[in-house]
Amino acid sequence: MSLITRCPGCGTAFRVQSEQLAAHSGAVRCGKCGDMFNGVAALVEEGDERLALDPSPQLGLFDPSRRPAQAAAPGPAHAPLPDFLEEDEPPSRWRRGMWLLLALIALAALCAQLYRARTEATAMLPAIRPALESACRFAGCTVPLPRRPELIRVVSDDMYDDPGRQVYVLHALLRNLGPFPQQYPDIELTLTDAGKPVTRRVLRPVEYLDARAAPRLIAGGIEAGGEEPLRVYLDARGLRASGYELCIFPNDCVKKSKK
Repeated sequence: MSLITRCPGCGTAFRVQSEQLAAHSGAVRCGKCGDMFNGVAALVEEGDERLALDPSPQLGLFDPSRRPAQAAAPGPAHAPLPDFLEEDEPPSRWRRGMWLLLALIALAALCAQLYRARTEATAMLPAIRPALESACRFAGCTVPLPRRPELIRVVSDDMYDDPGRQVYVLHALLRNLGPFPQQYPDIELTLTDAGKPVTRRVLRPVEYLDARAAPRLIAGGIEAGGEEPLRVYLDARGLRASGYELCIFPNDCVKKSKK
């Protein structure tokens, strides 16, 4: 709806649209003297007396009732736009570039942190291992299996003499108590006699696993909840042992009596 408002500064009257006043809480700028005033408070009735209406260049910029030719009518070149029509200055190219650089730095830092913690991440969330392995194949890295020796147990073991071959034979069964596959542990074996150590040796997985299957087993690790039997032969020549201690290195050992 078209209304008439009068500038209290210079007395100029002009038409405005109710939508314009509602959109900006009634604030308008006079196109004659440039004063800002409340167009709602300054509304007047046309009545019988005809008012000399002066089109406001500022209001003409957004008056939907005017035709395109009228809307494009030139006003004073120096006349400022109303504050509510002025757009915020777009961000500079330098500022956009800086934000992009900071985002790339943050992404690189996140990737580096994930790379360093990739093994721990697979221990906490085993389901993400395939995705990490795929990403590492693309990036030229690997995802090592977790190593948690405190979650490996020797659930059964036995050692006996083999006089014919002059060796001690150790049989044991390892169990992974963790909910994720992990590396085979190192095993510490100590031969004792009368409770005193005779010889001590730390066995690596390649030394106690079956030689033919060792590469495959080491690559896949001992599966979650899985068990792995092992057999170790120790040269008995020159050794006199009546007992042994077996532990998951570096955990504490449990003394055993050799049968």
